[in-house]
Amino acid sequence: MTFDRRRFLSASTLAGVSSTLFPGVLYTLSIQAQEASGTDQSKPPQITPEMIDQAAILAGIGPFTAEQKQMMIDSLVNVNGSMKAIRKLNIPNSVAPAFVFHPQPAAKPVPSTKTDSSKEFDRIELGGGLLTPPSAPDRPSQIEDLAFASVNELAKLVAARKITSLELTKMYLTRLKRYDSKLHFVVTLTEDRALKQAAQADAEIAAGKYRGPLHGIPWGAKDLLAVKGYPTTWGAGGFEHQSFDEDATVVQRLDAAGAILIAKFTLGALAMGDKWFGGQTRNPWNPKQGSSGSSAGSASAVSAGCVAFAIGSETLGSIASPSTRCGVSGLRPSFGLVPRTGAMALSWTMDKLGPITRSAEDCALVLDAIHGPDGKDTSVYPAAYFWDPNLDWKTLRIGYIKSAFDPPKPPTQHEPKPNETPEEKKKREEMIASMTVNRARRDYDRKYDLATLDKLRSMGINLIPVELPDLPYNAMTPMLEAEAAAAFDDLTRSGRDKLLTEQSADDWPNTFRIARFYPAVEYVQAARARTLACQQVSALFEKVDIIVAPTSGLQLVATNLTGHPALIVPNGLRGIDAPHPPKEDSGENDNIGGPNTPVSITFLAGLYQDAKLAAFGHAYQEATGFHKLHPKLD
Repeated sequence: MTFDRRRFLSASTLAGVSSTLFPGVLYTLSIQAQEASGTDQSKPPQITPEMIDQAAILAGIGPFTAEQKQMMIDSLVNVNGSMKAIRKLNIPNSVAPAFVFHPQPAAKPVPSTKTDSSKEFDRIELGGGLLTPPSAPDRPSQIEDLAFASVNELAKLVAARKITSLELTKMYLTRLKRYDSKLHFVVTLTEDRALKQAAQADAEIAAGKYRGPLHGIPWGAKDLLAVKGYPTTWGAGGFEHQSFDEDATVVQRLDAAGAILIAKFTLGALAMGDKWFGGQTRNPWNPKQGSSGSSAGSASAVSAGCVAFAIGSETLGSIASPSTRCGVSGLRPSFGLVPRTGAMALSWTMDKLGPITRSAEDCALVLDAIHGPDGKDTSVYPAAYFWDPNLDWKTLRIGYIKSAFDPPKPPTQHEPKPNETPEEKKKREEMIASMTVNRARRDYDRKYDLATLDKLRSMGINLIPVELPDLPYNAMTPMLEAEAAAAFDDLTRSGRDKLLTEQSADDWPNTFRIARFYPAVEYVQAARARTLACQQVSALFEKVDIIVAPTSGLQLVATNLTGHPALIVPNGLRGIDAPHPPKEDSGENDNIGGPNTPVSITFLAGLYQDAKLAAFGHAYQEATGFHKLHPKLD
């Protein structure tokens, strides 16, 4: 008798199985048992009553009678199943599924006129001679004094030919080499490419061919962006020598803007955390801590004054978290604003590429160069983008997520169970101790969040309380894990996942395995719930233009799912009275803090209102100056 997955599902239904999870679990168990035993896979897998019992437990259904189980077993045979046929295709990571996620509610079209937003620099016509742009600063006595200068400041100096791109490039390359042994943020220096680009930029500017504010400015790429002629490692063991024959779209666009790529920066393996095949990237403010991730090297290098700006990526916190830890500004753009062609795929419906810089203004300048359709990434929406640093932000309606700033609820009491064993007691006490420490850190940091609200009110802003729609956002995130497991399907099936640095229960190898038990029906149901989230979160921005929120917490999950843009900005340094961090950062907890380390605040905006978001962030930074703080490395 021949058999396929459809027949298997039908047989399960005949047996009275209503859970959509059960058939997928049972089918997978049978295949895995066959592969583990070395059985000839051309033969049907053997389904046993024990497998049915195991699958039922995982699915939360049953138990089944012996008769029901035998009825199922009698129907289960498989010859050339559809799963095997698809596996034989060996689909590369670069191939996206045959569906496209667009977060914009259908009733809210976005203007598609693309506008060049480099207003101040558009008016500069060098004409082959020396022309000083508005407010160009003087050249410093030492070129390294510019290590922590903003892109905007550097651009004016380069355009006025007070410094050269080659000088900047050599200075940043020297700093990268000097501090990499301490911070571990470089995977590959692109030195030859950079020096050639810098010399070309200087020649063009001297000839009056000025391309705009990124012309001649050194930058670094998160090493999930393909760069022809160099490895693209994805931070992962087993991929150290991987390379591609074409530059990522973002790299091409920054080349066209005249920016100088000087390094490819670390990321946690396959975009998780800050631990990669070469070690752990460090926080310049406290090198005993990791930089967080997964845009680990991008944030660390910008913070350390080793590059003018960098490109990171975020699926669920990978710009926000390292920007917070390293005290830099990060802009996670609206989903679909920046093409991801040539970037490693983790989740096709959640991945975003964005700038990590010193200031909101710098984020806006970089985003101007990289946004817009490329004809390849079909998720990109042709939304307008107009950066205006002089936007009258006082006309904006500013909201804040009230419950996120309210006093925390009393801690949950964890009473011992009856007949608690010594091992259970130890685990309970360790959990309570960990929760107590984490709560103390959150309570300490809360005053910085509240200070933001006070500062905004002092700026004349009438803050409007809002709340996120009451939806199960965390229950939607298995979509990410399922997509990631599909993106790295061959890694799991081949056993090469053992080459990844981290192997705990929360790391990718185990997550990929678990995701294989997530059924298609539940993925679709989560996607439908996500549609509700997109609609309801977008409705908030009918009431307000900007929302203020703590960087961590539920909003981070919600807005990554709904595709709304987020600007993460430095919000001061913890005092010497801050709770001390652990002696060693295990990477398991983002909120470890400690004296003299940065905190952040997040601003949110409506879909494709990224320029407006950056303009408000720019106003806040002008009023506070926190973005000008930088670590002392020597």
